[in-house]
This record gives sequence, structure tokens and C-alpha cells, in this order.
Amino acid sequence: MRVFLFLFFIVFGFSGLSAQERYVKPVDEAKKDASFFAFRTKLIEAAKKRDAKYVLSILDRDIKNSFGGNDGIEEFKDFWKINNSNSKFWGEFLPVITNGGKFIKERDNKLFFAPYTFTSFPDDLDSFSHNVITGNKVSLRSKADLNSPVVASLSYNIVEILESVKAKENIEKVSWYEVKTLSGKRGYVKAEFARSPVDYRAGFEKKGGKWKMSAFIAGD
Repeated sequence: MRVFLFLFFIVFGFSGLSAQERYVKPVDEAKKDASFFAFRTKLIEAAKKRDAKYVLSILDRDIKNSFGGNDGIEEFKDFWKINNSNSKFWGEFLPVITNGGKFIKERDNKLFFAPYTFTSFPDDLDSFSHNVITGNKVSLRSKADLNSPVVASLSYNIVEILESVKAKENIEKVSWYEVKTLSGKRGYVKAEFARSPVDYRAGFEKKGGKWKMSAFIAGD
């Protein structure tokens, strides 16, 4: 009987542990460095105004644009067409720069990476199949419809992406995700509340006494 109880605990105890919810809560270390905090504040204001001239002025000359080797300011300008009023850069950049981040050490240099969904995501989970819920008390619904019943309320949970639902008015835009939480809850969340840890992120490095954006990349 004792052996049976021991085996029962091992099997079901560990399966219960593996089914626990996990979270990535907002973290922002910017204030740990007064010079960086002032720099970021100015950069956020410039981004809100779509001030391309200022953004270009803070780019590192070797800024990393992708994992394919297309680095540098000219490649950045060519890809994002930042001087165009319809550039997609602003829509990608603002959610990055306004959502916290952490300082990391690399080659004896101090770097700041944003957003927190990249810097705080756990290493033991697949970053391509999981997203982070970026809001507090986000409704998990039974269908991809705001009028459908609420199944649960999620706050900064890590979720597995099961399927994306395209917007009816724009098939290039995802409007909902079907997700499953790590404890097994399934449903749909609005796309703006779920972010991939390998979505766009920005890296900043102090060079010659000035902060520069040294990376703006997505993927892994």
C-alpha cells in the first residue's frame, strides 16, 4: 500500500506541478541608470511624434536589423522607410520602447533590452509557440467574439498559441488568438493582449558616452 501511495504521488504530484500556470510580469529597470532613463523618455516622445530625424540620430552605425546580416543604418532606412509617413516602424517600435525591459551584461558592456516580454521569458519554454498575455484581467472567451462568454480572466500568463484568427476586414491582420494556458484553460484572446517573446525588440548600448540603439530585430 505504501509503495502504491508513493508511486501515486510521484506520477500525479509531478503532473500537477507541470500543469501550474506561469507568468511574465512587467519589469522595467530603466531607472537604474539615470542617463538611460532620460534617453528613453526623450526617445518615446520622439516616437510618438514620428520624429524620424531624431530616431535616425540615435542609431548605432552597425545597428543589427536582422539575423541575415543586413546591418547598418542604410539597411535600416531601406527596410523601414522611416521617412515615409506610412512607415510600419512606428507601430512596431512604440509597443517595444514603452514596455519595460532589463539591463544585461555582454562583452563587458551594459546593454538595455526592451520589452520585458523578451528579457523575462523563461528559457525552458519554446519561445515560438508561446506568447505572453500583456494585460491584467484579460478576458479569455469561448469564441473569437467580444459577445461570447468569458471562460477565465488572465493576467500576464504564459499561453500556448493554438491558432490565429484573421480580421474579417483585413486578412493580413490577426485579430484573435486561440490559446491554451499552461494549466489547460482554452479559449480566445484579443491579439493586442498577446505578445511573442521573439517579436520585435530593441537593444541599447552606451558608446562614446551616448546611448545608441544597437539592435531592432525579431525572430531568433
